[in-house]
Amino acid sequence: MPAAEILDGSALSKIVRAELKERVDRLRDRGVIPRLDVLVAAQDPASLSYVKMKRRWAEAAGIEGEAFEITEQTTQHELLAKIDELNRDSDVHGVLIQHPLPKHLDENEALMALGPDKDVDGITPQSLGRLVADLPGFRCATPLGIMRILDRYEIPLIGKRAIVIGRSVILGKPAALMLLQRHATVTIAHSRTENLPDLCREADILVAAVGRAEMVKGDWIKPGAVVIDAGYNKVEGRSGDVGDVEFESARQVAGWITPVPGGVGPMTVASLLSNAVDAAQAVLS
Repeated sequence: MPAAEILDGSALSKIVRAELKERVDRLRDRGVIPRLDVLVAAQDPASLSYVKMKRRWAEAAGIEGEAFEITEQTTQHELLAKIDELNRDSDVHGVLIQHPLPKHLDENEALMALGPDKDVDGITPQSLGRLVADLPGFRCATPLGIMRILDRYEIPLIGKRAIVIGRSVILGKPAALMLLQRHATVTIAHSRTENLPDLCREADILVAAVGRAEMVKGDWIKPGAVVIDAGYNKVEGRSGDVGDVEFESARQVAGWITPVPGGVGPMTVASLLSNAVDAAQAVLS
C-alpha cells in the first residue's frame, strides 16, 4: 500500500488568506476596515509568539487590530471592563481571548462576558451553544479548519464512521458536532476509553486531539483511513512540535494524513481570520 497522501494545511491556508485579502479589499472600498483585537497574557511567551504570527497574517490580509497584554497585576474587574469596551466598540469586529490568561483571572467569566457577535474564535458558551443547536454563529477555529481541509480534499463524510480522540470544549467536542452536522456517524473517545486502539481501527476518519505526543500508532489505524492530527506537543530532546499521531508509522497505513507542523495549525489561523472578515461583512448586512 502506498504512503498516505498529505493533507497540506499550509498550502490551503495560503489560498484562503489570498481570498481573504480580496474580500478585505472590497470591504475597504465600501468603508469597512476589518479589525481583530486580542487579549493575551503578557507572561506567556508561547501565547505572545502565537499572537504575533496571527497578527502578521492578519496584517497581510489587510485586517487591522491591537493586542492588549494582560499582566499579573490586571484585576478581574479591569479585564471585564476591557471586554465590555471592546463589545461596545463598533469599529472592532472580532475579539480573541488568547488562552491561557494569567491564573489569578477567571477565564470562564471573561468568555461569558464576550459578545457572541465578537467571538470570532467561536469558544464562548454562547457560540458553542449555537453550534449544538445548529444555529448560525462563529465556529471554533481549529475544528473549522479541519472541516475546510476535509472539504478541500473532497473527503466524503456522509455515513462515514468518525472517531474523535479528545473532549475539550475548543476542539474535540466541537469537531465531533461539526462532523455530525455533515452526517458522519461520530464517536468521542479519550485517553481513558477502554480498548481505544480497537475502536480507532473502526474509523474511516480519525481525529486525534488528545494532547499526548505520538499516542496514536500506525497499527491503530484502519487501512486507507483519513487521519487528522490536531496535536501540538513539545518533547524533551526533540526540536519542533510533535503531533498526537506517530506520523511515520501512520502514513504507511492511512489513505490521507495531516502533518505536524503544516496541517491543522495553519488552517486554524486562516479560519480565525475568515471569521473576523465575516464579522466585518455583517456590518453591511
